[in-house]
Amino acid sequence: MITILFCKVLKVVKCFLPFYLFIFLPFSARAQIGDYRTDFAIGGSAGYMLSNVGFMPEVPQGMLGGLTGGLTLRYTSEKYFNSICAIVAEVNLAQTGWKEDIKDADRQRVYYKDDTQKLYPLSYERKMTYLQIPLMARMGWGRERKGFQFFFQVGPQIGMFLGESTSTNVVSGKETMTARTSQVVAQDTMAVENKFDYGIAGGIGLEFSHRKLGHFLIEGRYYYGLGNVYGNSKSDYFGRSNFGQIVIKASYLFDLVRTKNDKIK
Repeated sequence: MITILFCKVLKVVKCFLPFYLFIFLPFSARAQIGDYRTDFAIGGSAGYMLSNVGFMPEVPQGMLGGLTGGLTLRYTSEKYFNSICAIVAEVNLAQTGWKEDIKDADRQRVYYKDDTQKLYPLSYERKMTYLQIPLMARMGWGRERKGFQFFFQVGPQIGMFLGESTSTNVVSGKETMTARTSQVVAQDTMAVENKFDYGIAGGIGLEFSHRKLGHFLIEGRYYYGLGNVYGNSKSDYFGRSNFGQIVIKASYLFDLVRTKNDKIK
């Protein structure tokens, strides 16, 4: 199992290696005209995630809410003209999954009656916990030590499945008041098949820095999965089952190593 996981991680690294060469080699080549940095900061983050899964055949969905948070590491290497160049690594626990939008032909919710004749809307949601590790190239513009800085960051992300839970009142064969439009229900009883996930994460944000207090950040991020939750061969039910995730998060970082340069603002 460990060998298989290592091979998958190595495959992702090889896939995204040209991306990092494209981002960082130009800065290395022009280091003579850039202002170098050796800043290293560490801290934590916490946020809220909205998730769904891109099924094919399509499964009507809303967005499933969940929490995310973990450790953040940042190494700032250079300021090239007005661009502050850094690399950011994170290790996060994330609650992701999907929430089905069960409607009838008139786009109304589908209800069933219980034994007391009370009406309840059909619902189904699958919550999955992942260990997510993004590694992103970051560009910032603004103040580094005291004031505000706008930043953009993008890069690959890998994830390891840790567990899942299901919340539903859907019962096979139970009569409903109206018929549901989508008859794609195979995912409701299928366990996760691919426990390794990978894709692209990118976001923008704002950072406020203080020489003594550290760095306070808020960011909006989107993750597009390139892997699939279920198998996607010709013999499998789904041709695609990849994650889409929107994250709003806040972070705090403090400097462990700081470049000694009084000109840095």
